Amino acid sequence: LSYLWNQGENGICCPMGMTFASVGALRHDPALAAEWEPLIMRAGYDSRPIHARDKSAITVGMAMTEKQGGSDLRKTQSTARPAGSRTGSGADYLITGHKWFFSVPMSDVFLTLAQTENGVSCFLAPGWLPDGSRNNLRIQRLKEKCGNRSNASSEVEFKDLHAVMVGPEGRGIRTIIEMAHYTRLDFAVGSSGLMRQALVQALHHTSSRTSFGERIIDQPVMANVAADLAVESEAQMWLGMRLACTLDHQDTSEHERLLSRIATPMAKYWSCKQAPMFVVEALECHGGNGFIEDHLMARLYREAPLNGIWEGTGNIICLDVVRAVQREPATVDAVMEEIRQGLSDDPGLAVHADDLEKRLRRLPDNQGEARHTVEVMAHTLQASLLRRYAPAAVSDAFLASRLNGHWGRAFGTLPGGMDTRAIIERARVQA
Repeated sequence: LSYLWNQGENGICCPMGMTFASVGALRHDPALAAEWEPLIMRAGYDSRPIHARDKSAITVGMAMTEKQGGSDLRKTQSTARPAGSRTGSGADYLITGHKWFFSVPMSDVFLTLAQTENGVSCFLAPGWLPDGSRNNLRIQRLKEKCGNRSNASSEVEFKDLHAVMVGPEGRGIRTIIEMAHYTRLDFAVGSSGLMRQALVQALHHTSSRTSFGERIIDQPVMANVAADLAVESEAQMWLGMRLACTLDHQDTSEHERLLSRIATPMAKYWSCKQAPMFVVEALECHGGNGFIEDHLMARLYREAPLNGIWEGTGNIICLDVVRAVQREPATVDAVMEEIRQGLSDDPGLAVHADDLEKRLRRLPDNQGEARHTVEVMAHTLQASLLRRYAPAAVSDAFLASRLNGHWGRAFGTLPGGMDTRAIIERARVQA
């Protein structure tokens, strides 16, 4: 659903993604999960500004970042003190502080962090109180973002904000990071959806326009560009879908849990890095028309860099892969097992897999190589997935370009001999 919806309107996907991801944090407190999951899971949207328990369905937000801390959540300065009362399944707290980024401030409930006597703790706060009044948060301003403007992001002050604690006191970062893990997957899937939309627009335009007496897409140099974009789009799609599948089985399969732990941040990093370059190339296929403000490509152009910033910039995400290897070395075994499922008929890919395993094993002692290693891991896993699930024309082009070195520094540099026509026809929207 996220993959499809991100092709239509990215702004709605932030509240959708956070609502989806909130379950990961709430399940650290079974009583709270039992109380709120039924409302989270209901289909529908209830826009009334009333207490969440009185709604037919709810949305969930997240407010973590403070201006002095950025990605370092240990620097949280907001404070929480016991209120001496109980609401629902938890003891009430009152939070006072400031949040520099709070997306979807109209959420029915939201997760946030604050300091208690025992350290940074996680809290769940309602947007409105049981008497119908607004909870004690004050929106200072809405962010003037360069893209994603249909989704409200704000700076807020909490002044005795009513909230209940989620998970163990002093373990708030570990609790809320479970939500971040889910949203990182959502950003990987969302970026691949955005790339798919950009590809469709480029294929439509170049198939509809003629130049020098023939369709633009039939000219070999444009066919190379279009096929290269199509290969990248499909590789990103399979990566996101495979990792979405891990969430369905991580509670029953140790392999799926370990694969999710190491490969989800990897997918978030790589999909989000590729999206801006991908959209720029797709925009260029339109010529000057694509750079006009009211053209769809202009919106995609502004949107593309965002997912790489939210829920951790590139360095933060790559360091999360390093932590996975440090704390659970079996994550390396899981991703290598997954990759080698696609090696049965490709000895060349096996060589790349062996090289990747060596890189991953030494990663904790070579953190300066983190970005390069994560990129190699993304390409190798994508190659394995394409070998299993895509036609030979697509997987052959991916391996020849991304892994075997026959690729330039820009899209449209696939080596000769690739079946660009078959790749383009697979990617085209059928009438």
